[in-house]
Amino acid sequence: MSVTHSENSDGRHTSHATGAAQRKGAKFWLIFASLSVTLFLSALDFTALASALPIIVHELDGSDFAWAGTAYALSSTAFLPMSGGLTQIVGRRIAFIIALAFFALGSAFCGAAKTMDWLIAARTIQGIGGGAIISLASIVISDLVTLQERGTYNGLLGMTWAVAVALGPIVGGSLAEKGAWRWLFYFNLPVCGVSFVLVMFFMALPTPKGTLKEKFFAMDWIGNILVIASSSALVIALTWGGGRYPWNTAQVLVPLILGVLGLIAWWFYEVKYSSHPTVAPELLGNRTSVSGYLQVFFNSLGVVAWVYYMPVYFQACKGSGPIRSGIEMFGGTLNIGPFVVFSGVSVTAFKVYRPQLWFGWVLTIVGVAAMSTLKADSPLSHAIGFSVLSSGGAGIIFAATYFPVLSPLPVTLNASALALFAFVRSLAQIWGITFGSVALTNELAKRLPNQIVSVTAGGIERVYAFIPAIGTLDEPLRGQVRTAFGESLRPVWYMLCGIIGLGLLSSLLMKDVPLHNYVDEKWMLDENRDEGVPATTVELKGLNAHTNDAASTA
Repeated sequence: MSVTHSENSDGRHTSHATGAAQRKGAKFWLIFASLSVTLFLSALDFTALASALPIIVHELDGSDFAWAGTAYALSSTAFLPMSGGLTQIVGRRIAFIIALAFFALGSAFCGAAKTMDWLIAARTIQGIGGGAIISLASIVISDLVTLQERGTYNGLLGMTWAVAVALGPIVGGSLAEKGAWRWLFYFNLPVCGVSFVLVMFFMALPTPKGTLKEKFFAMDWIGNILVIASSSALVIALTWGGGRYPWNTAQVLVPLILGVLGLIAWWFYEVKYSSHPTVAPELLGNRTSVSGYLQVFFNSLGVVAWVYYMPVYFQACKGSGPIRSGIEMFGGTLNIGPFVVFSGVSVTAFKVYRPQLWFGWVLTIVGVAAMSTLKADSPLSHAIGFSVLSSGGAGIIFAATYFPVLSPLPVTLNASALALFAFVRSLAQIWGITFGSVALTNELAKRLPNQIVSVTAGGIERVYAFIPAIGTLDEPLRGQVRTAFGESLRPVWYMLCGIIGLGLLSSLLMKDVPLHNYVDEKWMLDENRDEGVPATTVELKGLNAHTNDAASTA
């Protein structure tokens, strides 16, 4: 089916479900290729930096390690809700070009960085584009394929993401060890150029009508300013806490409180006052979608903590360099891909998603619980095998969480729902980095030998900068430090066990809502338009639908 739009005499907008799923033509596959290339870029950049950061921090003589990762997360998170509204107003293609421009500009500045402050500022610019790329890829796919079909395409995009995640640590570590880490960022420029050509010439999706002035005033500026400011304050607090400043100081508590209150104020404004809300209040109007968003949060928090802190185990406890630790991560990261595909294809085949999610959560819990038994002298095969278990479960969850979020909602809310989806995922990644750093540094302060315990005084930044120097220490000090790192990572894995457990509990809220088999004709390709007989009608508020048949069962 498709959904057509009309306007009644009283000014209400309506959507009509019509037709059936169309066979995919050349335009679809060219668009899909452009999405895959840009998604690969964003994922590769995120994971490649994690394994290269210790060397980058050391070379730039920096003390703000966490900000190199958090600045990217801050900007991508803060601007993500805006991406959904932007696509509704200027269209998918223009929004994608804007995202690519920010990502390319930030990459160029990152590659040219001379100081940590420079790198952090450039990562902020890059994050605006990188976050939007991931959000927009999901939105465009939701325009082109029905929810019943989407599992297969989510699986293919997930495989692209997984390959990038698998290659990232190896590429990042290899370039860092050779003193060529700047090419982590310069490599993005020609690929962005290819993506730009694909998007410009082949993403032939409809562009909303209206003057530039009309489009400007259609943006939810108050809502966007509120969410950008409050998200930024929250990220600043989480980054400074326990590192630059103690958690009980005004420098941490003030932005933390302002950030939380700001997000509450933002949501209140969206619900009560905004005529064109950035995030439609209806998104959280049913328990199945709420369950989906909670599962996105907990899974994303766990995945990013694993991506950031498993290399610490390999490098600090096993003496691996960045390249070798990337190879050792390969078993877990590459393993995500097949499980993502399995999850997506099984949803398409059986039209259900709850069993896959429950299986994914159980598998992840088993893997993370096993990781909590690791010591510095544990066999390397154990660390790799446990990573395979946990990453497999995370891959299943990654591909399947779209369905409880979207199935109870009308397709006219796809852009808003997926922008919030990406926002929740990005916010969770910040919490994952922060929780892990607090757990690791607090435990290291207790376990490191007295003569070097001072490295924890500067927080996780100093800890990461110290890791490459462990191999230069004399015995028995070197062995004592490796043991301290192994034991200090256990609280990180314990924390992840609790988080994954909460994810499993939140999955129990889901109802078995049918997957709809129609798309929004406002955004579909011209070659697939079908002027069939209207079947259902959905009342809209501005750009956002209030109800649909599935929502009543959710």
